[in-house]
Amino acid sequence: MAAPCYLGWDFSTQQLKVIAVDEQLKVIYEDNVHFDKDLPEFKTQGGVYIHSDRLTVTSPVLMWVKALDMILEKMKSSGFDFSQVRALSGAGQQHGSVYWKKGSMQILKNASAELPLHQSLQACFSVSNSPIWMDSSTASQCSALEKAVGGAQHLASITGSRAYERFTGNQIAKIYGQNPEVYMETERISLVSSFAASLFLGAYAPIDYSDGSGMNLLQIWEKVWSVSCLDACAPGLKEKLGCPVPSHSVLGPISPYYSQRYGFSPDCKVVAFTGDNPASLAGMRLQEGDIAISLGTSDTLFLWIQEPTPALEGHILCNPVDSQTYMALLCFKNGSLMREKVRDDCASGSWDEFSKALSSTVAGNNGNLGFYFDVMEITPEAVGIHRFNKDNQKVSVFPKEVEIRALIEGQFMAKRIHAEKLGYKVRLVAETSVSLADVVKLAPEPKLAVTPAARAEELYRPLLERYAELEQKVIYNPTSSCLVK
Repeated sequence: MAAPCYLGWDFSTQQLKVIAVDEQLKVIYEDNVHFDKDLPEFKTQGGVYIHSDRLTVTSPVLMWVKALDMILEKMKSSGFDFSQVRALSGAGQQHGSVYWKKGSMQILKNASAELPLHQSLQACFSVSNSPIWMDSSTASQCSALEKAVGGAQHLASITGSRAYERFTGNQIAKIYGQNPEVYMETERISLVSSFAASLFLGAYAPIDYSDGSGMNLLQIWEKVWSVSCLDACAPGLKEKLGCPVPSHSVLGPISPYYSQRYGFSPDCKVVAFTGDNPASLAGMRLQEGDIAISLGTSDTLFLWIQEPTPALEGHILCNPVDSQTYMALLCFKNGSLMREKVRDDCASGSWDEFSKALSSTVAGNNGNLGFYFDVMEITPEAVGIHRFNKDNQKVSVFPKEVEIRALIEGQFMAKRIHAEKLGYKVRLVAETSVSLADVVKLAPEPKLAVTPAARAEELYRPLLERYAELEQKVIYNPTSSCLVK
């Protein structure tokens, strides 16, 4: 008898990935389909179409379906035993939306196992190119939504975020406003995550609480759709979205299509898919009080919180692991490129020299603080390089080693300050646990790489307060097209 295993899927921007793990969480199979390379007929760049206005960004829905066909055929050819799969789930790029044409439910349910799925579904989508998270073409819809519910802060208090152009509700409002006949022809609207789950379920999968929190439509406290937000976006929207469910819900058995075509067990369960950021929180096994930072082109910070305070910056999402708690997400646009620029300017392009210079200066940088925004920052909305001495006087230059420490300390103080604004409370000891721990207890434990220096909290607390005050001086003021002094 074959050993049980579990499949995890990732419908990301540039590729579709699959991983299989056994009951000890050991990886026994993994593969991917790269959209640009493996599906060149769709002519995407980075998995997307960037339209002529440079604001509209979409991906072809059928490309995602064909990628699934392709990867399943690769698994079949490799001899993968689908009958051993007990359950599957996955993640999708957040905010993207898929529009199912009237009558598609029956086509999905009755797809012929003789055909690859993309052939059966080729006429099922009322919008053939799905708006995705990179889209920034809905500024007017965002303004209308915030106005309809009483302002940006009120919208954040309801849905966890102020109106963002990439958020699904505003994308739906744009489609309804520009193509009302297309909207009326749509019987179901899915997120990328629930769309992917639908392909396996052979029926429309519900949107989960976590990914649903990135739509500007879900009341994150009550976990139901906000009537005022729905009405502001499009008529009859509640029926097209279906009822949201907890992120760990078992949705039902896999569609007979997969049993007949690939040999999946009819008892294989489909668990709700969620967004990629919530999936990262679950996959990293964060618990209450934990915080994770991804240092990339943009730096992303996400954390588990009990009592969030939604603000005009950042996002509060329902926690995918524990539906009674929340996660916060903050994005900082000036990440690795800014660090590399200072490395090139101050350390001859060498990370070794950069590290030596950082080590040569004292923690706290003798009171010198800097803000480094090469491009317009998201958190906070500011641009430019701003340096302040210990007396809060603006200065034009720092010595190179001071510049390096000011950059690193400033970036991390900003992350803590804005996390605390969203309700994060710094703890010295983590004392809580979650049920997910039982599931992942066989996985390797994280390795402690570094601990805070003695008296770091005492040293940085006054600097954090100064940094927060000075940040207000560098925030961009769009009404006057200048920096607030």
